[in-house]
Amino acid sequence: METKIHLRVQGLTNSQIQSGAYALILAENGPRRLPVVVGIAEAQSIAIALEGLQPTRPLTHDLFTHFARAFRIHLQEVFISKFEEGVYFSEMVFSDGIREQRIDSRTSDAVAVALRMGCEIYTSESIMQKCGIVIEEKTEDDRKMTARKKKNPEKTDDKDKLTEWLRIMQESEIRERMEQAVREENYEFAKLCSEELQRREKNKDA
Repeated sequence: METKIHLRVQGLTNSQIQSGAYALILAENGPRRLPVVVGIAEAQSIAIALEGLQPTRPLTHDLFTHFARAFRIHLQEVFISKFEEGVYFSEMVFSDGIREQRIDSRTSDAVAVALRMGCEIYTSESIMQKCGIVIEEKTEDDRKMTARKKKNPEKTDDKDKLTEWLRIMQESEIRERMEQAVREENYEFAKLCSEELQRREKNKDA
């Protein structure tokens, strides 16, 4: 049997190959990363799970999770099983304590549910060899350059795009960008950051 590779969700970033989409970055315990292109709605759902936020009304992935738990169905693992014509295929392995059932799923949906149900994510060595990207160890100069670039907010006048972009960012990064925007007197962007942080606080209290 082929070796299974354990993956963790490293984060989300703008897709460089598909407009209006995002790249979900899955990382092994090593230098390889597996980028998966996901849509805006799926990216927002994954970001909400990563931040541990509770929406005022359940999203589709929340509803699925609540349904499974209500009937004591356990998600044992998510397995990214194959890659064909630019698309990843995944299996969600469920168990009711008596029997095991594998269900075909889009990888974005599988990951969104896995984060909510606290289960592990795996893929095969062959997929990592075929699709994985090796991240080389950065020098100290490279890390400093990356840090400087990250402090500059995305340059666009489209408020809706900026809002969508902020919604999938980590809270710590939003605060960092807001502080930088204030220092640069970019108050419009700082206000958007502040509004997003306030929205998340309200969701936590709901």
